[in-house]
Amino acid sequence: MLPEHFDSYTVLFRAKKKKIMPENSRPSTRNIESVSAIPPLIATSVVRGSEQGQSHGGIYIVDPASQTLQQMLDWNTVDIDWSGRGLDWGLRGIAFWGGEVYGAASNELFVYDRQFRPLRSFRNPYLKHCHEICEFKDKLYLTSTGFDCILAFDLAEQEFSWGLHAAKLDGVWEAHRFDPNTNVGPQPVNKLHINNIDCTAEGLSFAGLRTKGIVSLGANAKLLTQVELPDGVHNARLFNDGVLFNDTAANCLRFVARDGEEKHFAFPTYEPDDLEFAGADDSKIARQGFGRGLCVINEQLVAAGSSPSTVSVFDLVSGQMVFSVNFSMDVRNAIHGLEIWPYDLPVTSSPPAE
Repeated sequence: MLPEHFDSYTVLFRAKKKKIMPENSRPSTRNIESVSAIPPLIATSVVRGSEQGQSHGGIYIVDPASQTLQQMLDWNTVDIDWSGRGLDWGLRGIAFWGGEVYGAASNELFVYDRQFRPLRSFRNPYLKHCHEICEFKDKLYLTSTGFDCILAFDLAEQEFSWGLHAAKLDGVWEAHRFDPNTNVGPQPVNKLHINNIDCTAEGLSFAGLRTKGIVSLGANAKLLTQVELPDGVHNARLFNDGVLFNDTAANCLRFVARDGEEKHFAFPTYEPDDLEFAGADDSKIARQGFGRGLCVINEQLVAAGSSPSTVSVFDLVSGQMVFSVNFSMDVRNAIHGLEIWPYDLPVTSSPPAE
């Protein structure tokens, strides 16, 4: 069953392209009073490029309040063959259900317990280059970037249950439902590069590098553009009567209100001599300041990811970065998934985050 449709918005506004020149700065902890109120966060990192190498990437849990950082999985040590899973090795989107952790690789959905012991995994022929995932009412929604579609995974039944293929022809959105358990689904075409999915009681919406905005699923599987955005964004979502997104091309996090008021936050960058493996990426896509991964903590605080693997928390009211921590100086190492950790912290510990 498809989720309910949006009925409260049409096209809200247009967020125009804006070049932001970030300041060179080291991540740091500021305003320790507000930092103590930030909940633990979980982040996945991927290795961008054609060689895995000494990546030191994986899954991390950072607790700003206690200033601790734990690496729960290391992609160089887990028994997973990342070949054939796209240019980025590692898990992407992450979600939680039934006391377990769900993480999506490019073409496989993995399930872990709270200590990140592997439990099971699932594949589907229409899951390719998955990016973000979202849980809502016992369903897990996955972006299948390689097929321009959304897949739904029934968490209670532990199986893929339906798919929705999106296309834009002559400026008009079209949506086609299909059964992901048959061979009558869409062709492997990546025109929209759908990279984010959001599902709430109001409905389901998605966005991508080339969707030119946030698109919602309406009645009778109709698609409607909610907000127009420039190309090259990640993690775009409706938020506080506006839109919040990583302006990846401009190396910053942006919030644009319906009335046109805008705030932007430059991602931390580092001295070139401090970066590891700079220029070693055969695909030429790894660079510092690349923004991806977004987590709303509350109406004031937002966490965002950037490269090399860095998680920063920004205060939308004060306009300041209140917390930031770097996991690796390997420029190929990029944050992908970012969420609030909903369970008790794992029992292992590591030295405080710097």
